[in-house]
Amino acid sequence: MDDPSWTRKSLLDYHSEFVTLRTRSMDQAFHQLKLMLLVNNRQRGTARRGLVVSGPPGAGKSTTLTELGRAFELSERRRHPHHMNYLPVAFVGIPPSYTPKALVMQFARFLGIPVHDRMTEATITEAVCRLLCERRTRLVFIDDVHLLNTNTRPGADTSDQLKALAERVPATFVLAGVNVEQSPLLTGPRGAQLAARFKVLRTTPLLNGTAEHKAAWRKLLGDMETALRLRNHKVGTLVRHADYIHHRTGGVMASLSLLVREAAISAVEDGSLTITKKLLSEVVLDLQAMKASRAGRPRKSS
Repeated sequence: MDDPSWTRKSLLDYHSEFVTLRTRSMDQAFHQLKLMLLVNNRQRGTARRGLVVSGPPGAGKSTTLTELGRAFELSERRRHPHHMNYLPVAFVGIPPSYTPKALVMQFARFLGIPVHDRMTEATITEAVCRLLCERRTRLVFIDDVHLLNTNTRPGADTSDQLKALAERVPATFVLAGVNVEQSPLLTGPRGAQLAARFKVLRTTPLLNGTAEHKAAWRKLLGDMETALRLRNHKVGTLVRHADYIHHRTGGVMASLSLLVREAAISAVEDGSLTITKKLLSEVVLDLQAMKASRAGRPRKSS
């Protein structure tokens, strides 16, 4: 690349944002969501089916939700270009200090509904459900559902609120969180009701063991390399160091993204405009990746 229109600032901005690449887990999520939408399309009752995206920290759950929502939003906008009041997708997260009222206030803020502390939970819930129905929302994403501890009164009540929303709003609900199937959300009497309606899709770190795993890992690194905008970078560097990069990141998408983006930004900052193994080795990764890397390091013989 030798394009003078790419200034230092634009290169820094580009590699800060970078690109989102499709993984096998993400492809599975797209497929499962498509099936859920078709299953729910003419569902007249309240027991609509939903999807739970679950996995370890950093495995790409929130990224998957964002990409699912973005793709569906763009598709629906193209299909209905003249529907000005249409809101295909709603996206909220479970608030840390969760209560049923706090959850619907998250929806209200997303929808632009003015709320104040004196408004009751029932009033806010009614306004949220009415607007989601009026604007024909078809997908509702709720992130961080692992925070809901249904063994506590606030958690149980908020879980009931979530179930009530899913029954009142004719949309497909997609939940995401850390190892949700092991969390209190899907256990006990309340959890059993959600578990009967939601299928769980696991997002896991990418492996590098079998020939198939190695091919998929190297394809991902090759796609990332193609997306770089570094004039002096030697194509094939990331793929050549695929084993090293997997050892550093454990195949976790969040750690991989940080490694490549920070190395690219460092290459812009130092003027080299190329990523080398030395530059990769200088990137300090997150604590989870560092622990995994140390655990996988071969022991020295005494």
